[in-house]
Amino acid sequence: MHFFHDLHFLRPWLFVLLVPAAGLIGYALRNRESRYGMQTLIAGHLLDHLLIGRGQQHRRFPLYLLAAFWAIGIVAVSGPTWKKEPSPFAQDTAGLVIVLKVTPSMMARDIQPSRLTRATQKIHDLLKRRPGAKTALIAYSASSHLVMPFTVDPGIIDMFSQALSPDVMPDSGDKPVAGLEQAAALLERAEMAGSILLIADSLPGSQIAVLERFRREKEIPVHLYAMAAPKGVRVPLDSPPAPALNPGALKKAASVVGADLTVVTADDGDIRKLAERIKSSMSTARENQGQRWQDMGYWALPVLLAIALFFFRRGWMVAYE
Repeated sequence: MHFFHDLHFLRPWLFVLLVPAAGLIGYALRNRESRYGMQTLIAGHLLDHLLIGRGQQHRRFPLYLLAAFWAIGIVAVSGPTWKKEPSPFAQDTAGLVIVLKVTPSMMARDIQPSRLTRATQKIHDLLKRRPGAKTALIAYSASSHLVMPFTVDPGIIDMFSQALSPDVMPDSGDKPVAGLEQAAALLERAEMAGSILLIADSLPGSQIAVLERFRREKEIPVHLYAMAAPKGVRVPLDSPPAPALNPGALKKAASVVGADLTVVTADDGDIRKLAERIKSSMSTARENQGQRWQDMGYWALPVLLAIALFFFRRGWMVAYE
């Protein structure tokens, strides 16, 4: 931790209170000096015996102390901070945003009954391993659309995911970054830590640059779940055309976006692996995103109390009048 590098104020606008405080102290000092204007009328060696007090600096001392009290108090309420603390609600608010590709290629039947149907089945299996966790669903093609905001009810996610098809998407295309950006915005608006699960059969090479930009701008864990069969798998003749699994291209895209890659399997091995990776990234997200700057203004309280004790001294203000 670099103290001077991290030092800042949570409520810096409160420093505007220094202006009226300085004005009041300045006015009091000028007013006090004006009470001793009689020194132009009375000889100095006589004036010292006529006024109560022990010199100009002593007469000003209570006001200097009051000015210090106000200044330190304003700094304290402005929220000085230089370190973070874990949010007490970080664990409760961690969420997962599922970004599902819904395009004609996802209707291919190299994976039975289809890539899209199998994806919804795998989503169901994944949510069973995350009871009570907050999950949201986004569908994308040429544009992205929020299907379901954060909910702890997996049944609602199941119902809406099973109703998705390329026919309900307004535009045709393949822009995964649109779904990722909407997922990131959803997490930011909810002010919660979390991660993104991107389910797709392929990622277009034309999106590599924007995926790389997304990684630079956002510090959100991403998981890539490949929903396609490898080359050599027999595909029904009436299956919509779709490219076979391209592990090299997917690994490159996953590296660009900073994601881990999980490939669909016939058993539940992929879901077990994916659930562990999501759990691990959630812990990282709570550490990185579930933190807040700790208000350190309370450290000024002992100083303020020590200054305030002077004003409880009997005759403190009167003795210097």
